[in-house]
Amino acid sequence: MRVQKNIFPAGFIACIILFAGSFFLQSCNSNPEKKAETKEGYVIPDSLLKSLQIDTVQKCPLVNSITLTGQVDFNQDNVRKIYPMISGNIQNISVVLGDYVQQGQVLGTITSSEMAGYSNDLVNAETNLEVAKKNLDKTKDMYKSGLASLTDSLSAEAVYAQAKSELSRVNRVLKINGGNTQGEFNVVAPISGFIVEKTVNNNTVIRADNGTNLFTISDLKNVWVWANVYESNISAIRLGDIVSVTTLSYPGRVFKGKVDKIMNVLDPTNKVMKVRVALDNSDYALKPQMFASVTVVNPENKQSICISSRALIFDHSQYFVLVYNGKNDVRITPVQVLNTSNGDKTYIASGLKEGDKIISSQAILIYDALNS
Repeated sequence: MRVQKNIFPAGFIACIILFAGSFFLQSCNSNPEKKAETKEGYVIPDSLLKSLQIDTVQKCPLVNSITLTGQVDFNQDNVRKIYPMISGNIQNISVVLGDYVQQGQVLGTITSSEMAGYSNDLVNAETNLEVAKKNLDKTKDMYKSGLASLTDSLSAEAVYAQAKSELSRVNRVLKINGGNTQGEFNVVAPISGFIVEKTVNNNTVIRADNGTNLFTISDLKNVWVWANVYESNISAIRLGDIVSVTTLSYPGRVFKGKVDKIMNVLDPTNKVMKVRVALDNSDYALKPQMFASVTVVNPENKQSICISSRALIFDHSQYFVLVYNGKNDVRITPVQVLNTSNGDKTYIASGLKEGDKIISSQAILIYDALNS
């Protein structure tokens, strides 16, 4: 039997097998899809960069602040309640709620029998004084002529003094009740200010023993804010503490003042202690009964990293800031907030160091772009 010899050398066959294996492995690892291109980093556009505010992180004196709820009220030292001095019928009311009145301005007129009685008393007192004066002069002349005794002269002088005293008393009573001799009582404003309360209308019958005020006038150039302090914060409130007050009506405006009165008792209903803040209100912006947010500021003898509150971004239960190293190098950096003062400054416990540059305007816009 003939055996066919192998016409290919053994080395050549080994090379073919090795090449086929490598081709098979390469075909298994190859992906027909194109590889995704690497996305370039975000670059702040020049138009946006011009309007950005970039702040430098620095250390500031640490300020501890407490925010309280409060309400605007009248300055009770500048409030006048007008009560009826006499009974009668009020007419000619010339003001309405909210009007500004000048001191001495007539607010209304009360027609009263009492005023008519005071006027009659005045006439009688003046007549009696005139008669007593004539009688005194006559008695003195008679005494000089020997026709009247010293006792008669002294009696005439006593009657004249009594008549003079009675006229003085009637004038004082009439002045207290307005001084009008026509049987009318003019209700006048004791101070300049706003009509903040009005309980009567024209032709209302009033009584002096009613005890209800007719008008209330307040000078709103200075108002009080009463803030509620809960027990947990009582130890942090001190007389003279700097206070910032904000309201819903003026969300971007901060009214500055000081704690000038601490009521050292708790309200039995709300279990809070009241503190009073006196505020200047020259433009009448603050209205009584407005709700207010009162921030009490207490400086401490410490320093901490602080940034503008506008630079903070809150997302996924975490605070972030944008650290700026260049328009193509902006890093999202998580930070831990220590405290906030007056709403415009935030103290940072960790995440930043003094000298870092951060973006404090358009921060949310750039943050979204970096995350997209």
